[in-house]
Amino acid sequence: MEILSQLWSFLGLLTVLQNILPSQLLSLLHSFYESLQDLFTPFSYFDIPEFNGYCGVHFNDLYRLANLYLNSLNPSATCRRLTLSRSNSSNCISFTVAPNHTIHDTFNGHTLSWTHHVETVQDSLEEKRSFTLKLPKRHRQTLLMSYLDHVCSIAQEFERVSREKRLFTNNGHGSYESGWVSVPFRHPSTFDTLALEPELKNQLMEDLTDFARGREFYHRVGRAWKRGYLLYGPPGSGKSSLIAAMANHLCYDVYDLELTKVTDNSELRALLIQTTNRSIIVIEDIDCSVDLTMDRLSKRSSRSRPQPSAATKGDADQENSRVTLSGLLNFTDGLWSCCGEERIIVFTTNHRENVDPALVRCGRMDVHVSLGRCGMHAFKVLARNYLNLDYHPLFQAVESCINSGGSLTPAQIGETLLRNRWNVDEAMKEVVSAMQLQLQTQNNQGGGRAEYDEIVMTRSPESTLAVGSPEQQWESSPTITKVGGNGKKRKEGWNGEKKVNFLVRLRSLTKHDSDKRVL
Repeated sequence: MEILSQLWSFLGLLTVLQNILPSQLLSLLHSFYESLQDLFTPFSYFDIPEFNGYCGVHFNDLYRLANLYLNSLNPSATCRRLTLSRSNSSNCISFTVAPNHTIHDTFNGHTLSWTHHVETVQDSLEEKRSFTLKLPKRHRQTLLMSYLDHVCSIAQEFERVSREKRLFTNNGHGSYESGWVSVPFRHPSTFDTLALEPELKNQLMEDLTDFARGREFYHRVGRAWKRGYLLYGPPGSGKSSLIAAMANHLCYDVYDLELTKVTDNSELRALLIQTTNRSIIVIEDIDCSVDLTMDRLSKRSSRSRPQPSAATKGDADQENSRVTLSGLLNFTDGLWSCCGEERIIVFTTNHRENVDPALVRCGRMDVHVSLGRCGMHAFKVLARNYLNLDYHPLFQAVESCINSGGSLTPAQIGETLLRNRWNVDEAMKEVVSAMQLQLQTQNNQGGGRAEYDEIVMTRSPESTLAVGSPEQQWESSPTITKVGGNGKKRKEGWNGEKKVNFLVRLRSLTKHDSDKRVL
C-alpha cells in the first residue's frame, strides 16, 4: 500500500508541475527525455504521417503504400486487434491495424515493427494518423532504403491484384472532363477456361507477363510502355473471351472504345488522355467501325479532281469532322500514345485483309493472333468446362471430324454443350452430328473458292500466334516484301493466283481423304 500511495503522490506532483511550469520548459524537458531514450535504445524510429506539408494538406503516398503492404502480410497472425472493412463495390475484405497497435515483420533476417498511431485533434473531430517504423539502429543505414523499396513494390503489386477492375466505354462526350462511363468488370473468362491450343495459350501468357514486368526494359530502350495485339478470326472464335482473360490475367481495366461515337481526331486524343495506366484499350471490328481503309484512296483521287464548288464545301467539311486513318495511327503509335504507361491496345476483326496495313504494322500491332475453329485440345477444354468430362467414347469421332475439316467454332460447340449439359451422351452425339454436317457442307461445295473463315479452317483447325515482323506474321500472305542489302525491296513467295490454286488443291485433297474415311 505504501508503494501505491507513493506512486499516486508522484503522479500528483507531475500533474502539479505540468500545470505550474511554462510550456517552453516542458517542451525542453520532453526533448531531453527523448534524446536520452534515443541514446540508449537499440532501435531507430521513423514516422510516416498521413499528410505532409503546411497544415497537413498534401497526402503522403508512402502512408498509403505502407497500409497496403501491411494488408498484404495477413496481419491477423501477428497483431492482436485489427479493423475490418469492405466497400460496396468490392467483395474483398481489407485489414487495417487498429489504433495504437503494433504489427511485426521480418526482412533480410531482421525484425521490424509497425505501429499505427491515431490522435484526436483538440477542439476538432479530425484525427491525425501515422505509422511508426521501428528497426535496428545498428543496420538502419543499409536496411532502411532497401526495406522501403521492398514495401513499395509489394504494395503496388498487392494493389494491382486486389483492386476492382472496371469496364469503361465512351459516352460521346470525350472533349469534356470525363468522356468515359464505367461498370465493375467481372467477366469470368480466364486462360484456364479458354478453348485454345496449349502452345498458343502459353505463348500469350508469357508475352503478357513479360510486358507487365518490363518497366525498366522499356525505359532503358526508349520505347513507350505499350503493346498492340491484333485478334482475327471467324465470328465465335473467342476474341472477346480472350480479351477478358487477358484483363483478368494482368488485373487491368478495360476501355471499350466505340469509334462511331467519336466525332473527330481531337476527341479521340482526349479519350486517350483520360485512360489510366494498367489498362487494355479495345477497338472491336476495326474494319467495320469507321471507313478507314479508303482514306488513302480518297486523298489520291481528290488530287485529280477539279476544285469543289461552294455547294459541296459543306459536305467536305462534314467529311473532315470525323476520325481519320491518320488520327487512329497517331492514337496507337504517335506522340500522344506515350501519355500513359503499361497499356495494351487490342484490335479485333473477322477479316484481316480489310484492315489497312498501316494499322497492323510492327510498332502498332506487335502480336497477331489467329483464332480459328476448335482443335482437339480446345474441344476437350470445352467438354471439361461444360460437362465436367475428361473422356468419352465419341472423342475419337470428334477428332476424326476435326482432322477431316469439320471443326466448329468454340461458340457453336459451347452452345451445343450448354443446351445438353444435363445429358452427356446426347451432348456428344449432337456435337458429332453438327461436325459431320459441317464436313458434308464443305464437301458439297466442290472446288469453288472458299470464304475467309473456310480458308483458315481448311488450312488448320488450330489457332496460331505470330510475333515479330510482318514477314513472320502473315503466314498465308500472297506477297512477302523484304528489304535487301542495297536498300531495294524485292518480292518473294506466292502471287494471288498461285495461292488460290494451292487452296483449291488442298480442298480437293481434304475431300478425297474424307471420302476414304466414309468408305
